Amino acid sequence: FPISQRGRVMGFMQMGFGASQVLGIPISLYFANEWGWQSPFLMIVGLSTIILLIIIVKLQPLIKHLDNQNEHSALIHLWRTIANRNYRIGFLATAFLSLGGFMMMPWGSAFAINNLHVTPHQLPILFMVAGISTLIIMPIIGKFSDRIDKFKLFTIASICMMVIVIIYTNLTPVPFWIILVINVIMMIGVMSRMVPSSALASALPEMHDRGAFMSINSSLQQIAGGVAAAIGGMIVVQKDNFSPIEHYDTLGYVIVAITIVCIFLVHRVSKLVKLNVNASQVQ
Repeated sequence: FPISQRGRVMGFMQMGFGASQVLGIPISLYFANEWGWQSPFLMIVGLSTIILLIIIVKLQPLIKHLDNQNEHSALIHLWRTIANRNYRIGFLATAFLSLGGFMMMPWGSAFAINNLHVTPHQLPILFMVAGISTLIIMPIIGKFSDRIDKFKLFTIASICMMVIVIIYTNLTPVPFWIILVINVIMMIGVMSRMVPSSALASALPEMHDRGAFMSINSSLQQIAGGVAAAIGGMIVVQKDNFSPIEHYDTLGYVIVAITIVCIFLVHRVSKLVKLNVNASQVQ
């Protein structure tokens, strides 16, 4: 897809995260309560098998990039991709985005139940409503991403996210509908950053480097997610399973600081993408 349509495509792709909350989390909680904790994992295996068969039968193979192959080995190609200074800026942006995004997730349920007094029966509703909101908003954000500057959209979403994260991490017990609204706005802010940033990151590498770039990028997302959980675990404290989460507000301030760094890095990526687009138009 050309860069002018990539935001819309990424918007639909990010809908998968919303769908996972609408369907995955509530259904998994139901399965676990009815048939034991192993049943959601068996469901994942079954769904993955079905999806694999659909991919094999329906999707066309991507072979256009094979015309641009070089004579280097895969490891050398991977190393040269990492050594590219412009690509490293994209990798850093991805890492910091994942740090900020994953840092709150492991303690979201515990904070909602123990600090905000959300009941276990209300928790699936909280996830489901947030997921439905992302299903609705992601295609809209994708279209906006193609119509206005992607970095501007990313900055607006980041500022909204920073404000709502500070509010949420300092929240005390309030009516459930208020928690629901704040959680929806926070989820929209988090996911709205992903659409323009993913579109920009996918436009950064050259065609012959795109596979290596995206594989490294995906690996960094997973690594950064683990690092984020570890850092969060060193910040928050819970004395026992029923005690409130402590220092969750500190976690919010750390996420704000990381988000500010993200804005700077995505700005650099945006400038590099514009230079690449201008150079290709001249050629």
